[in-house]
Amino acid sequence: MSKYSIGVDFGTQSGRALLVEVATGREVATAVKEYSHAVMDRELPSGKKLEEDWALQHPQDYLEVLQTTIPQVLKEAGISANDVIGLGIDFTACTMLPVDHDGTPLCMHEGYQDHPHAYVKLWKHHAAQEEANRLNETAEQRGENFLARYGGKISSEWLIPKIWQILNEAPEVYEDAAHMLEATDWVISQLTGSIQRNSCTAGYKAIWHKQEGYPPNDFFKALDPRLEHVVEEKLSAPIVPIGSKAGELTEKAAELTGLNPGTAIAVANVDAHVAVPAVGITEPGKLLAVMGTSTCHILLGEKEEIVPGMCGVVEDGVIPGYLGYEAGQSCVGDHFEWFIKNAVPESYQREAEEAGKEIHQYLTEKAGSLKAGESGLLALDWWNGNRSVLVDADLTGLLIGATLATKTEEIYRALIEATAYGTRMIVETFRKSGVSVHEFYACGGIAQKNAFMMQVYADVLNMEIRISDSAQTPALGSAMFGAVAAGKENGGYEDIQEAAKHMARIKDQVYQPREENVAVYSALYDEYARLHDYFGRGENNVMKTLKTIKKQAGEVMHHA
Repeated sequence: MSKYSIGVDFGTQSGRALLVEVATGREVATAVKEYSHAVMDRELPSGKKLEEDWALQHPQDYLEVLQTTIPQVLKEAGISANDVIGLGIDFTACTMLPVDHDGTPLCMHEGYQDHPHAYVKLWKHHAAQEEANRLNETAEQRGENFLARYGGKISSEWLIPKIWQILNEAPEVYEDAAHMLEATDWVISQLTGSIQRNSCTAGYKAIWHKQEGYPPNDFFKALDPRLEHVVEEKLSAPIVPIGSKAGELTEKAAELTGLNPGTAIAVANVDAHVAVPAVGITEPGKLLAVMGTSTCHILLGEKEEIVPGMCGVVEDGVIPGYLGYEAGQSCVGDHFEWFIKNAVPESYQREAEEAGKEIHQYLTEKAGSLKAGESGLLALDWWNGNRSVLVDADLTGLLIGATLATKTEEIYRALIEATAYGTRMIVETFRKSGVSVHEFYACGGIAQKNAFMMQVYADVLNMEIRISDSAQTPALGSAMFGAVAAGKENGGYEDIQEAAKHMARIKDQVYQPREENVAVYSALYDEYARLHDYFGRGENNVMKTLKTIKKQAGEVMHHA
């Protein structure tokens, strides 16, 4: 009888479950549930308004995903829960929430339903930038050695700045929280009945190090005397390595999901990191770009090198026994989405409709008919700040070279190229820092669907690009970890390397760089690199000045 494993991938807008055959990696059924509350960036369910740069979610939505999608895939596949040996999940990160001693989110308590800080702070909640700035300044002044492992800066997206923002703006929420948890760990606690933290988010998002632990209490005290004991007071809970078993499904969770009590549950994971073994990468030198709203770049290494602008280097952070390096671009799918919503003339929308094409597809085809360099345009891909290698959420977008003859598809192409240059900047930074990158893999919706874009990446990087054969790569990776949690004795696998041999999937097609484009893009990349350093490294801070002026204008309006 075939055995199956389930992977649940919690994204920014929705969650999906994937049912996979353990022996072969064959994807049997999938189901998606949009989050009922979506992303709350304007107001709470009560109508209470949120400030600029906020992005919240409702934890109830995550339970609804489990409750809806898991029974759905079992039903669609006609498979009994008896044949499901394991379950793994992955999540966006750092997506965090305050919970009480029982693990109940504070926003589910009566008194806190109208309190923004009691909800889940999504990864793209950027309102803790001030805290992040102060943390970085303090760490630098004190010569804290952890900073270098994160490219010299801790991001406003990460756990400590978000916790500190709660303490600063809502001390009562901070006080009442027994744990400040990653949402991925919270969901696993709801399935197994016990709270633990995974080594991946602890390392990448919470400044934890396998050899050294968290930064010392006196560092937190230097930030804010009230934070001195934050580790023992808010972060207590064992840290467990990725690839191990978190526990077994409780009776209560079995009722929620329709799976059997006692089903093996893998330690929580992160969407980008879990995709690595799903494309068969279990050794150093092969970079995976997980392309979606944003892009995350993951690479394995044998030793800890210091790489500028990395989101982190973490032992056992991706695959046990290796150092996992992470870099990222915070604006990719979002970039094109912004353009479609705000800058495409009605005539194009009409033409696309008449041609029976989705607008992205229509524009991609038009952009694809241009030659490399033909538009005379160059863009910086910072519409949502810069994650790597500058680690600066206050940077903004730039388009240069536009004239009265510039067309919509030319700008669209320039935005696509900009994201490719951003990726090349990351690859070159790795190489300069002594971390080899000799193969390039991509997964995610864009990599799957947009052949033109992947060809641009191959040309800009001057590297072959291999693409995941799963439309649900993170969910497949999660299902693989579910099979590892079940263990060999239950029809699963001994470790993730073994699972990857049987379950990983990669397309036969490989994108090859085109020589004539490589030369043009090299010249354009040099210009990109100059603009990147000029606007991004402090020589010209116009982007930040504009942000300040915008903020002041807003405040004047507000008080008027």
